[in-house]
Amino acid sequence: MPVGEVPGRVPDARSGDGDGGRLPIGVALHAIGVPFAWWRTSALRLEAAGFRGVWCWDHFVSRGTRTDAVLECWTTLTAVAASSRRLTVGPFVMNVMNRHPAVVARMAATLQEVSSGRLLLGMGIGGHPAEHEAYGIPFPPTEERVARLEEAVALIRALWQGGPVTLEGRFYRLRDAHAFPRPEPPPPIIVGGETTAGARLAARIGDGWTAFEETFARDEPAFRQALAEAGRERRAMTTFVGYQAAKCSSLATSPWARDLRGTYESWRERGADEAILTAITDTDVDALVSAAGRW
Repeated sequence: MPVGEVPGRVPDARSGDGDGGRLPIGVALHAIGVPFAWWRTSALRLEAAGFRGVWCWDHFVSRGTRTDAVLECWTTLTAVAASSRRLTVGPFVMNVMNRHPAVVARMAATLQEVSSGRLLLGMGIGGHPAEHEAYGIPFPPTEERVARLEEAVALIRALWQGGPVTLEGRFYRLRDAHAFPRPEPPPPIIVGGETTAGARLAARIGDGWTAFEETFARDEPAFRQALAEAGRERRAMTTFVGYQAAKCSSLATSPWARDLRGTYESWRERGADEAILTAITDTDVDALVSAAGRW
């Protein structure tokens, strides 16, 4: 596949009943201030309840107290993928600045094998400059991070074909690079975009798009328009609407916990194929497990 070509293939979860009977809903489990044992146990509870997958934030330090424990995204996902049988796993979303895209391509190929094809590769431009400063990671202006993301996605897809890949990009360079084993199938790349420009970028280069409730309905028409302009079909994409409870409230008191199916259907009518709900505490997980039982 030439560098920059978009395969346009993602698992179809638009039936309303998820993948193989799984609910078309994933859960982003909190990774700050929690032990891995909690993360793994919560993920397996959600799997048993029928949720489609779990997602993990890609941060190295907390935005609150810098001494909070933070689980590293990729090692957490790999361990849970090996422990589960049906859950999709993915970063929500991976900061393009945190790792060289060639390294990401190799990590993703391995995790795709570990999970028997259950990886969804969420990618975005990042947005926590204090974290970058603490770790000595560059944090260029938005325009450059967008350009880096576009180039990184093309590089990753090219390496997933095995190589050899030679690339003289603006930010990344490869010379006769091989990458085996190739992931089978290549993981869908889900582009996170909380702006109209981000939605358009996802339509151009992604296999899917994710945004939060506050921006999804506003930007979904632009997403569709950009798809048409790029000559891509909507049915080849998967869209995700994300929900985060406000700091003063809980997922357990949200519409999602009260009526999981009804709330999902309302968002489906507005253009979302799947949902990603953020769970921070045992109470949140308990509420989701209970809600799934009423689906």
